Amino acid sequence: MIESNAKADLLRYLQDARDALLWKLEGLSEYDIRRPFTPTGTNLLGLVKHVTGVELAYFGDTFGRPYFDAEPPPWWYTEDADSNADMWATAEESREQIVGLYRQAWEHSNSTMETLALDTIGHVPWWPEERREVTLHHVVVRVIGDTHRHAGHADVLRELMDGSVGWLPGKENVAPGDEEWWKEYRNRLEQVAREAGNG
Repeated sequence: MIESNAKADLLRYLQDARDALLWKLEGLSEYDIRRPFTPTGTNLLGLVKHVTGVELAYFGDTFGRPYFDAEPPPWWYTEDADSNADMWATAEESREQIVGLYRQAWEHSNSTMETLALDTIGHVPWWPEERREVTLHHVVVRVIGDTHRHAGHADVLRELMDGSVGWLPGKENVAPGDEEWWKEYRNRLEQVAREAGNG
């Protein structure tokens, strides 16, 4: 019972991050979900593609449950892929393909969680030999952290793109205020920063 409750809590926090990340794509053009917004090329669809690979690898390969067992994996999921191949989508890779694979990865990950105990030992093939052994519990916490981190990146990208903010529909989790309130708030923070910088 305790393990069942622990798994339910962990999956809820993971699903919250998954949903938040996908919500940031809604209403945007193909260009906007792909365009790089930082000097290192961070983009919304690339974040989704990356966390897809994270889930497939950690919940699949680590525990001998590879997702790509009957068919070959996509080019970006192979050892021969270019650096950062999982951080952006080619023009031929559609939003539907990447989001669809992400949702399939959820099912695969959730199945791993349902099938295995939290103290099940797995081996992370791409980690140094002396650190490869992990528990499912360790992996779940790691993936939750990684997914929330990238959902936070998506929050910032989307706000810079079109001013949209919030965690999830109906759970925006930001202070209420109109455009003028936020302008005054930002100006106040700018003033405080200048005063601190001159102190």
